[in-house]
Amino acid sequence: MTPKERVLAAVNHQQPDRVPIQTYLTPEIHQRLTEHFGTTEIYGVLGVDFRSVSPRFRGPERPIPQGCACVDEWGTGYIMKEYPGGTYPESFHKPLAGLTSLDDVESYPWPEADDYDFSVLPEQCEAVSEYAVCFGGAGIPDIVNGVGRGRGMEQVLLDIMAQDAVGVAVIDKRCDFFYNYCLRALETAGGKIDILCLGEDCGNQNGPMFDPAVFDGFFRPRLQRFYDLGHEFGCKVMMHSCGSTRKLMPRFIGMGLDVLDAVQPEPAGMNPAEVKREFGGKLAFCGMISTQMTLPYGTEAECRAEARHRIEVIGKGGGYIFSPAHCIQPDTPLENVLAIYEEALGLTEGAFRNIREAHWKEKVR
Repeated sequence: MTPKERVLAAVNHQQPDRVPIQTYLTPEIHQRLTEHFGTTEIYGVLGVDFRSVSPRFRGPERPIPQGCACVDEWGTGYIMKEYPGGTYPESFHKPLAGLTSLDDVESYPWPEADDYDFSVLPEQCEAVSEYAVCFGGAGIPDIVNGVGRGRGMEQVLLDIMAQDAVGVAVIDKRCDFFYNYCLRALETAGGKIDILCLGEDCGNQNGPMFDPAVFDGFFRPRLQRFYDLGHEFGCKVMMHSCGSTRKLMPRFIGMGLDVLDAVQPEPAGMNPAEVKREFGGKLAFCGMISTQMTLPYGTEAECRAEARHRIEVIGKGGGYIFSPAHCIQPDTPLENVLAIYEEALGLTEGAFRNIREAHWKEKVR
């Protein structure tokens, strides 16, 4: 099977020739893998069956707020915070917090789809046509996190619960931008995109972040637009959603979601075998390899055992994409990362330990 055929078979709940593979890496882990393998083609080394395409940003550039290291397309400024093993951007300048009226919302310089050059997409898609071609990501529409970074997390949660007119207008500006952004991409790609990737974190460690009635009344209609858009263009739709989302899975299925990404095993109700047994015929899963416990703190043997369980139990009959449940963090032992991908590829134990660019392609194939 080609990588594309492998992914689509699994998503359609058919048994592929091997489990399809995805990965999510922090920059620090990517760098360590690059140094270990002697190549920057880490996706190729690890046997990843997906490739992403994206338009070219053409401006306008926003000024970086004072005291910040960078700025995003919404005007939110970020500082870089250090933590054990690496750094991460933390929102510092929150311009959307200053919007207090509908006039403020209308006059704010929102990004537009025209800020991007989509004409580059057909060539990008053609270059990776043997893979499952993805567009989008976990930041689309990402209402809570995305608006929270520019307005404040507490404020966006209050906006949703109180149905604050200004706060809801800000949220809908974000959703409308990303809808048009995805529409332009799908139109321009001409059917060459296989998977529309979305994100909305709906759970925490103990359960859904919101009462199901709030999900139905607020989130569902906004997410449904994106699901329907992807299906209109013949794409599978995959949504990243962290935390305990089991109680929402029947709703995801009813909305037409094809793949639920992340599926962290630690939160309440997220036992992988139970989730597969209850929903596996109706919803495909991506993730389930613990980045909260097993990968960073487990032994190499424990990592191999978890990987084999996901392949043999969750992957049986299709409906599973092998992946870490979130980005592999910098404090993760490299031998644990190598171990899970050796298992996914069916390689002998230790095959990745001394491998280098000259022969990794032969090993993987």
